[in-house]
Amino acid sequence: MARLEVGQKAPDFSLDTLGGGKVSLSEELAKADNGVIVYFYPRAMTPGCTTQACDFRDSENSFKSAGYTVIGVSPDKVESLEKFTTKENLNFPLASDPSKEVLEAWGAYGEKKNYGRILRGVIRSTIVVAKDGTISHAFYNVKATGHVARIRRELGIDG
Repeated sequence: MARLEVGQKAPDFSLDTLGGGKVSLSEELAKADNGVIVYFYPRAMTPGCTTQACDFRDSENSFKSAGYTVIGVSPDKVESLEKFTTKENLNFPLASDPSKEVLEAWGAYGEKKNYGRILRGVIRSTIVVAKDGTISHAFYNVKATGHVARIRRELGIDG
């Protein structure tokens, strides 16, 4: 599993979203003023993933004002994402990657340590893609709590 690095071209993707829709990186980049924030999380409606999603939800207006779009990606089925979006009142697209192809291409799926054991799974990660399609920031093995605040600081976005 190769991690993406700053300056590298981000792999495009097109994934299923709620209501039979699709979200693609290239289309979102075309609409965004400054770029797209793509974050990868293990599973909808778990405590850490809920904390992270709600942090993104609460910062969505600030990200939009600064010219960024947020997309969440997990291996969950669309039905689970619909329940999660409704339950937590999420205001950005969640994308379904059950094949894990996008997760793997972005370095967000592979070996990780969990309570001392090595296993394969989703590596909680956030990648910021600049308007030109290159990676401006890459964060891997992030903690759910406080991570969104760090991204805001790194991007110079104020409250």
